[in-house]
Amino acid sequence: MIEEVFADAKERMTKAVEAAKESFATVRTGRANPALLQNLMVDYYGTPTPLPQLASVANQDARSLIITPYDKGAMKAIEQAIRDMHNLGANPTNDGSVVRVTLPELTQERRKEFVKIVKARAEDARVGVRNARRSAKDDLDALKSEVGEDDVARAEKELEALTKQFTDQVDEAFKRKEAELLEV
Repeated sequence: MIEEVFADAKERMTKAVEAAKESFATVRTGRANPALLQNLMVDYYGTPTPLPQLASVANQDARSLIITPYDKGAMKAIEQAIRDMHNLGANPTNDGSVVRVTLPELTQERRKEFVKIVKARAEDARVGVRNARRSAKDDLDALKSEVGEDDVARAEKELEALTKQFTDQVDEAFKRKEAELLEV
């Protein structure tokens, strides 16, 4: 039973770390990356649709992306959605078949803003890991009568070590992203 609690906690903590890494990828660094537009919702004929379902996104060079829509009728909607992205600061252009997005150079001030955004997302991930720990601890407390207090106490120590391992993973991912953001 304790193993089941651990398996569930580990799975939830892993999901929290993976969600944080995906969230970090959407924050712009100095280079253009298709992941920047991964979560972009486009108003496609009145329905919010994720950009990857409407178009392919590829790097053209270090500071520009090319978006090739599957339906040419979606080009205006894709352009508008990119213009409305507040943290991108790009002005897309289209030549009738593709949308080109050239990203402006990041100023030091803008880089620091992005570090704050990533820091907040890292804290959200740590909270997710701690919530998984709290849930697992409640499950372990419920098992005290069945497996004994000594086993539960030992399991709680292992749970703390597991929690530290996953929060360290979040911290490491944050440090990598911060270094990438502040690199000029």
